[in-house]
Amino acid sequence: MRNSLAVFVIRLHFEAAEFIYKDAELSAGNINKLCDFWGQSLVDHERVPPFVDHKDLYNTINATPLGDVAWESFGLKYSGEHPPGTVPPWMTQTYEFWFHNARSVVENILSNPDFDGEVDYVPYRDFLEKDETRRYENFMSGDWAWDQADEITKDEDTYGATFVPIILGSDKTTVSVATGQNEYWPVYLLIGNIHNNVRKAHHNALTLLAFPAIPKVAKKYSDDPAFRVFKKQLFHAAMSQILASLKSGMTTPQVIQCPDHHFRRVIFGIGPYLADYPEQVLLLYRGSCIAFPTNLDGGGAPRTSKLTKVLVEELPLGTLWDEWGVDGNITPFTDDFPCADIHQLLAPDILHQLVKGTFKDHLVEWVWKYLEQEYGKASAKDRLADIDRRIAAVPSFPGLRRFPDGRGFTQWTGDNLKALMKVYLPAIEGHVPDDVVRTF
Repeated sequence: MRNSLAVFVIRLHFEAAEFIYKDAELSAGNINKLCDFWGQSLVDHERVPPFVDHKDLYNTINATPLGDVAWESFGLKYSGEHPPGTVPPWMTQTYEFWFHNARSVVENILSNPDFDGEVDYVPYRDFLEKDETRRYENFMSGDWAWDQADEITKDEDTYGATFVPIILGSDKTTVSVATGQNEYWPVYLLIGNIHNNVRKAHHNALTLLAFPAIPKVAKKYSDDPAFRVFKKQLFHAAMSQILASLKSGMTTPQVIQCPDHHFRRVIFGIGPYLADYPEQVLLLYRGSCIAFPTNLDGGGAPRTSKLTKVLVEELPLGTLWDEWGVDGNITPFTDDFPCADIHQLLAPDILHQLVKGTFKDHLVEWVWKYLEQEYGKASAKDRLADIDRRIAAVPSFPGLRRFPDGRGFTQWTGDNLKALMKVYLPAIEGHVPDDVVRTF
């Protein structure tokens, strides 16, 4: 509150501005009327209102510091060779990136007294008393945080330090269009030490970190292989610079005040990156395992950055892509930070990969293809109609959604699919073999 009150004479003026602008959302005309009434009521007392009119109010709000972390920016541009003749505009344009200092953002989160009692300073493993079944709840109860802490204890300089995992996330569907020809998409940051209930309650545990630029080009350049490589590497180069302030704290303990007002030695680490599948492709640009496309059933060990680095050094680009699915032109931002492996840091995209991918695109489609192959198109339609009738017949019950028209969605939204998953199993029983039911 100290920073927020910096441009206000007294707390009452701050609360009045917050009520007028945020709570009541008064128009500029009504703000002028209110300020005029306010001023007339103070004439006899030889005093003036805190705001003369709506412009004065807006200027005061704009001058209010929004915490200790100011916006910063930097520019990046193509640095490779230019082709002879006409040079594509994207090769000469500078792309602007806006960001908060990541180190300061993490310090603000970690020192917030509102989080006292809702922070895990060490990884832990939780087991039920009855049968010793392991229970996973908050981030620090998982194996990855535990393994990272093990690595910290191996170094005498970092032994005993609190591990602070930096979790990142982005969503390209939420695009902020700036002036001119630039577009930006948001990147968010949170730390894994904060409990899930606090994060879900939006208690400032999740913070907007940056707005990376999205390069825009004319259609004739959009499929240019050189531009596609540049676009991918631009993102990774930007993320490396945005997170640069955390790098020293990944090998040397930093002393930071925590929510309980105690100062602790902490070690930062790049944690999971949460993103939709298309963004995961941008982040990874390579397969996550070493199984070959021609033999997926043969399995394969998880791919690692060490293996990929060796492949890039030893194999030509064509072989890398055709046989290993690796784009050797791209260097992920995680390569610039210690103990960060992009292959370990991509969390599953529950909506697109599990709900829409596995359930809708694979299993539901599988039922239709099986029925069509087994009974022919006409009979398959009759059986699908019976499945729809079963879905529509589900009675009202808390937690269940009714589908009067069966699977007849005008749009397959995530909410529709998650609700359908709860009632689809009994609907297909008897129409497909038991092994198919078992698969669902």
